[in-house]
Amino acid sequence: MTSTTEQLSATTLLRFATAGSVDDGKSTLVGRLLHDSKSVLEDQLEAVERVSADRGQNTPDLALLTDGLRAEREQGITIDVAYRYFATARRRFILADTPGHVQYTRNMVTGASTAELAVVLVDARNGVVEQTRRHAAVAALLRVPHVVLAVNKMDLVGYEESVFAAIAEEFTAYASELGVPEITAIPISALAGDNVVEPSAHMDWYGGPTVLEHLETVPVSHDLTACPARFPVQYVIRPQTAEHPDYRGYAGQIASGVLRVGEPVTVLPSGRTSVIEGIDALGESVDIAWAPQSVTVRLKDDIDISRGDLIAPTATAPATTQDVEATVCHVADQPLTVGARVLLKHTTRTVKAIVKEIPSRLALDDLSQHPEPGRLVANDIGRVVVRTAEPLALDAYADSRRTGSFLLIDPQDGTTLAAGMAGESFASRAEDSPAADDEGWDF
Repeated sequence: MTSTTEQLSATTLLRFATAGSVDDGKSTLVGRLLHDSKSVLEDQLEAVERVSADRGQNTPDLALLTDGLRAEREQGITIDVAYRYFATARRRFILADTPGHVQYTRNMVTGASTAELAVVLVDARNGVVEQTRRHAAVAALLRVPHVVLAVNKMDLVGYEESVFAAIAEEFTAYASELGVPEITAIPISALAGDNVVEPSAHMDWYGGPTVLEHLETVPVSHDLTACPARFPVQYVIRPQTAEHPDYRGYAGQIASGVLRVGEPVTVLPSGRTSVIEGIDALGESVDIAWAPQSVTVRLKDDIDISRGDLIAPTATAPATTQDVEATVCHVADQPLTVGARVLLKHTTRTVKAIVKEIPSRLALDDLSQHPEPGRLVANDIGRVVVRTAEPLALDAYADSRRTGSFLLIDPQDGTTLAAGMAGESFASRAEDSPAADDEGWDF
């Protein structure tokens, strides 16, 4: 007889995030998913029922299953990203329930950065609003391959097909223009449970999947081995003991691709070359390793390698650059300005940098590029050109979400300023932008 553990080990894993405007019902949807899929422990449900009764509610407030912070429960809003883990017989899930307020867009960036699917909620009474467009834009920027439009609170509009169709058409047109590859629209009522786990008895005009059915069947592709191999060095191991007097290994997690013993490799940014002499995984020598395994790589030649260097097969090694053109989501309260001195963190490497240009800012209402020379403020999405003090081996974000992403950090206090995606995006670079005054940081 097959055990539950064996069954789950054979299923695939889907990472997904929920997003939407305030009071669109994200936490209620998540609570309904957990409740109706029998993923809630009995004591958790009892606690929710008790708190709901104390508030004078006749039915359990399922949003309480995800709003874990005291401030969230008191205000009835989601503030921080709430991660939940659950499973069905068909698939395992890691869910990130992200806030709806504009000032918490940074949290949505965090939750969606590793997601393979995003559920964007819309209140059927309000339709597509600015925050809906913002979340669609973030999902497109982060290259989330699947987007579900969940038109919630259909019970409050009489389950009218025309209301759903108009919202679905508007959102699909907008998201398609952003380059979202797949959009699935589902009419739901998270409060009543319509089309969340069980099909709705009130919308016989809808013949598509429920939310859970779509989550269980959507194709999941996180085969990092199909990409060129990238190995950011995290730590240099040199025991210098009697047992291992000459051991020199480079430890880290394989970001993508496959590494093989005997393969010629290039160390970046120095450009020095060598051959993989050995790979150690879990204390044993292996001939091959693949993403996302954590391993120690040994090279044939003793060359200068330190944390932040990147080892890649010579045949597919990325080019290095000191001029980074990217799209960023600005997440800090203080503005990002032309000429700002920052730190750029890419994989395990952190270097000094200057913001040389901010050519444009994206207007979410019509996707136009608004010239905004000199600054981006909190929650803005825009194009930047950054000059780094040392070469970086970046891939385009479209090719690799891991090695094409970076953070801009305030060197004074370590605050994260912006999350960046290298290369082209749906935002085009404006032509004539003023140059920065970079006196004293001549790279």
